[in-house]
Amino acid sequence: MPDDAVLAGLRRHARALVAELAGPVRRVRLSSGQTALEVEWHGTAEQPPAPRAEPAPPREETDRAVVRSPIVGTFYRAPEPGAAPFVAVGDLVRPGQVVGIVEAMKLMNEVTADRAGRVAAVLADDAAPVEYDQPLVALEPA
Repeated sequence: MPDDAVLAGLRRHARALVAELAGPVRRVRLSSGQTALEVEWHGTAEQPPAPRAEPAPPREETDRAVVRSPIVGTFYRAPEPGAAPFVAVGDLVRPGQVVGIVEAMKLMNEVTADRAGRVAAVLADDAAPVEYDQPLVALEPA
């Protein structure tokens, strides 16, 4: 049956999604055409196991501010392929200045500096996947 194949695919996607999420999952609903898969956990005993904890990245020096990813997605240093990056090491930035873009679900989300400073390091590679709250750019006071 075609629905069985679709359901098997939805199950695979649900398992992968639950494994990638950082916190406990209470409910997942996926659908494809007329076929839907909905899973809900009640109470702590029935919740899926928590994802493996990865070691925390080294903390930034205290005098550095860090611009973090506002969303899970793909980080881009430039507005389009082949264009100059928004910022480079040594550049001065002002509050509200765009320092990169995170693409999520085909939407481009600008990442802006929340304070003035000098770019000390770009901590994420161009076109690299990033997590929510991941450090992207380190700023030194200017």
